[in-house]
Amino acid sequence: MIDSSNICLACGLCCDGTLIGFVQLGQEELPRLKEIMEIEDVNGQGFFLHPCDKYCNGCTIYSERPKHCASFKCGLLKSVEQKELGFESATEIINVVKQKKIAIERQLAILKINLKSQSFYFKMVELKKWLHKNTSAAASTQDHLELTSELNQLDSLLSEKFNLSLN
Repeated sequence: MIDSSNICLACGLCCDGTLIGFVQLGQEELPRLKEIMEIEDVNGQGFFLHPCDKYCNGCTIYSERPKHCASFKCGLLKSVEQKELGFESATEIINVVKQKKIAIERQLAILKINLKSQSFYFKMVELKKWLHKNTSAAASTQDHLELTSELNQLDSLLSEKFNLSLN
C-alpha cells in the first residue's frame, strides 16, 4: 500500500521553491536548526528561504525538519489523503507542474529576463510584476506571449490542484 506521505517525497515542489518562497520558524526550534542549516534570524524570528539547502531529490533532514515543514499540507496532498485523487494521478499533476516550470525557465533564458530571486516562487512573483510593468513588451513577441501563457497555466494549476497561488 502506498502511504499518502510518499506523494511529498515524490514531489518536493514546496522544498525546491516552486510552491513556497520561505519557511517561518518557531523560536524554540532556532537553536537546533541553526546547527544543521543556514537560518536567517531577524530579532529572534527565524526563517529560511527556498529552495531549501537541505533538499536534494528529497529532504536530507526529514527526521529533523522544521515544524512548519512537517505540518504543511498542500491541496494535492489533502486530495490524496482524502482519496479524492490517486497516487498516479497526483504524480502526473506534479510532473505537469515540473514541466511548466522548465518551460518558464527556458522562456526566461530565451528572453534574457534576469530575475533577482533564487526561489522559483519569488521569481514568478517578480516576473508577474515585470510583465505587468512591461505590458507592451510582453505582448510584442511570440516568446513573451508563450511565457505569459505558461505562467498563467502554472498559476491556474497551482491554484486548482495545490490550493496555492503565485501572488
